[in-house]
Amino acid sequence: MGISRQHVQSIIDTYIEAWETQDPDLICTIFTPAAIYHERVMDDPIPGREWIRDYWQTKVVEGQANIRCHPLSLYLDGDTAIVEWQAKFDDLAQGVRKHMREIAVLEFERVGMEGYRIASLREYWASETVAVLQAGAASGSHSV
Repeated sequence: MGISRQHVQSIIDTYIEAWETQDPDLICTIFTPAAIYHERVMDDPIPGREWIRDYWQTKVVEGQANIRCHPLSLYLDGDTAIVEWQAKFDDLAQGVRKHMREIAVLEFERVGMEGYRIASLREYWASETVAVLQAGAASGSHSV
């Protein structure tokens, strides 16, 4: 028997919590040690949990702020899930607030007694600018 829908939802909840709280250590808890993360599927994947953590430190912790994410749908077939969500966040490098819509394909693998973890994540997304940030706006909060 494969991963349950409830377990997948729990992992997605952790992913969203890690993103919204900008916690690279938390994100590592849902990946296998040898997981691959494709932020852009046409580029090389990020290989392994430690590299994923470094990516999140740079991309999420240092590059984003005021993140709000809402899951929209979840489809499960065996040990593969397709998840759709939308998010709004401040892109600090570009100085803008963005709205993003994403679909992620997650492949799960059982890791000993720990249960299932993400072995592969592939993101497909589009984003649009919804506002230009004012100086100092990244430290404030925005409602979504």
